[in-house]
Amino acid sequence: MSTTDSPYALVVVTAGTSDPSTTRLLADRTAQRVAELASRRGSQVTTRVIDLRELATEITGAMVSRLVGPNLQQAITTLGEADGIIVSTPVYKAGASGLFTSFLQVLDNDLLIAKPTVLAATAGTTRHALVVDEQLRSLFAYLRATSVPTSLFAATEDWNDPALNKRIDRAALELLLLMESGFAHRVKDESWHSYPHEYGSAGGTELSIDLESDLMRLAAGGTA
Repeated sequence: MSTTDSPYALVVVTAGTSDPSTTRLLADRTAQRVAELASRRGSQVTTRVIDLRELATEITGAMVSRLVGPNLQQAITTLGEADGIIVSTPVYKAGASGLFTSFLQVLDNDLLIAKPTVLAATAGTTRHALVVDEQLRSLFAYLRATSVPTSLFAATEDWNDPALNKRIDRAALELLLLMESGFAHRVKDESWHSYPHEYGSAGGTELSIDLESDLMRLAAGGTA
């Protein structure tokens, strides 16, 4: 949680493939609005960006070998430290980017529990508008993240529509309020063990197991 000396950590995950990218632009606008609203309320936000284009090779490697490269590991660590998250993906053929979904599939199941998240997507046509709520919302529900009520979608014709800015404002405020509440931190502090966990899903911290005990050393082939 943020204090006077510790700003809120906001992480942007963008799967845009071009430069410049409307997918990145939508995420950046939202992040900027969160920071502006926080400043008005007497707090600060630091924003870090995870650009999945730069991790494409390591994401593919992790998908086929389960080996996580150093840059991908840094991105995962950054997400784990986030107080709030904004995710933004392009939509292709009525579905989220394969790069985006592949990244989510290599994350530990427990990494995003309760973390406040804005869901956003861009496309060339409004025919894809329901992808955010029909696909991304269910995906992040599976990851047990806390998606804000307002989702964001921008087709080509939306960029000059004032309604887009209103939705961005609404989503940004919802995210900030959840960050301020400390909900994700309280869940981890007070309710972590009430969630079903898979062994190894959070580096051993997901279960109350002493990995250095005599029994665990014997199970790993060592000596007590």
